[in-house]
Amino acid sequence: MFNGRHFDRSVILLCVRWYLAYNLSLRDLEEMMAERGIHVDHSTVHRWVVHFAPLLLERFNRRKRLVTGKWHVDETYIRMRGRWMYLYRAVDSMGDTVEFFFSEMRDLSAAKRFIRKALRRHGRPDRIVIDGSQTNREAIIACDGESRLRDQSQRPLKPISIRQSQYLNNRIEQDHRLIKRRIRSMLGFKSITDAATILSGIEMVH
Repeated sequence: MFNGRHFDRSVILLCVRWYLAYNLSLRDLEEMMAERGIHVDHSTVHRWVVHFAPLLLERFNRRKRLVTGKWHVDETYIRMRGRWMYLYRAVDSMGDTVEFFFSEMRDLSAAKRFIRKALRRHGRPDRIVIDGSQTNREAIIACDGESRLRDQSQRPLKPISIRQSQYLNNRIEQDHRLIKRRIRSMLGFKSITDAATILSGIEMVH
């Protein structure tokens, strides 16, 4: 993973982790490294984050513990180059990220793509808690039906229980705030690709 890199992997990993985990700008990291006698340009740190975040996420997912059978699903707003984009997220009953999906649209199609992605990677939960969104409810029902039709186990599957409650979904609402607080100091994303990549790293570290 680090072959041919000018800097030691410990420096690269430290910069990537600090950028994804803490409210630091790229120039903050450039200055912090300089104080330690390591001269690295802020644009180099950005390239490291974009390159290594997906690779680290892939390795992390191989060792990630199984999520619980109760999910909280919601979407939040992310600003990119003056326009609003949407981050669909799910956390389990322990507060760990189940799945996320970055989308230009906030509609039934985007909600279905997100739910399908979550079910494909983690299997079927027993219960999903959502707020009052009828779109998310329709997406869960549709994807749940698809999942049961594809099942080859020859055993009857119960439909996923859907609980709609603004109060019960406070867990993920609070979780959104932590993610958005980290994004705020990044001063916006330049492209959808970079946004999706960096958000995947933030979710991993979170």
